[in-house]
Amino acid sequence: MRRRIAPLLFLCIMLAGCHSNPAPSTMAPVVPVSASAPAAPDPNRDVVASGPITVENQLDVMAQREGIIAETLVDAGSTVKKGQLLAKLDDRQLTADCDAAREQAASIEADLKNWDATVKMTEVDLDRSEKMLKANLITASQVEHDRFKATATRYEYDREQKNYQRALSVAKSLSLELEKTRIVAPFDGVIARRYVKDGQRVTNGDRLFWLTATAPLRVKFTLPENYADTLKAGSTISLFPAERPDEKHSAKIVLISPVIDPASNTIDVTAQVTGEVGSLRPGMTANIQLDRIR
Repeated sequence: MRRRIAPLLFLCIMLAGCHSNPAPSTMAPVVPVSASAPAAPDPNRDVVASGPITVENQLDVMAQREGIIAETLVDAGSTVKKGQLLAKLDDRQLTADCDAAREQAASIEADLKNWDATVKMTEVDLDRSEKMLKANLITASQVEHDRFKATATRYEYDREQKNYQRALSVAKSLSLELEKTRIVAPFDGVIARRYVKDGQRVTNGDRLFWLTATAPLRVKFTLPENYADTLKAGSTISLFPAERPDEKHSAKIVLISPVIDPASNTIDVTAQVTGEVGSLRPGMTANIQLDRIR
């Protein structure tokens, strides 16, 4: 009996194994994805770029001669006007030299007037002598003497005239040097930095102040070459300070580079801010949006 049960049990187990279904796979099928080239910018859609805010007038005010700073009249943050005095060098010696040169020129001018009168007198004497010679009242040697005197007097006048011009040149040169002791603002703006202090010795070319204009503000940025044929001077753009993206400003394109940079395939664009400048300051970075090319 036991010999019959064993083969039957083995047969049932084999049949059950043959009819069982395999476990479903847990891996998803792989779908190949084809890569496509990036689309070229569409000139009719908004474009975003960024660039620095600049002003055209921005420079270091430098010393034009050697000297000691006698007084600084402005500091960083001061708003100044064109021609406003920013600082003064010690000008006592130059002032004395300039005054002496002017007095010397005035003295020579007085001598020149005296020589001018003397020339006129000798010319009158010569004219009278020539008339008397014609009337046989004097000898020819006397006329020759008056002629020599008139010529010598004219030479003295010419020499004094040159001395006077030289004295005027010296006085003018010293006057120009005196003007260099007065450091003035070359344009309207704000003092961004002050490099010197009272009593400091400076030489020709030393930086004294960093002066920057506050208007007009401009922003410079680059765009892909695709926009070279669609951009126009006068087109309106919007810009937003990088640190204040909610503050919107308007600007107009004033300059488009006539050439394309072959290294980056871009064109340089400059726009000028219109309306209120708000928080915009030179040196800030602005994000630019071309709302519409028109």
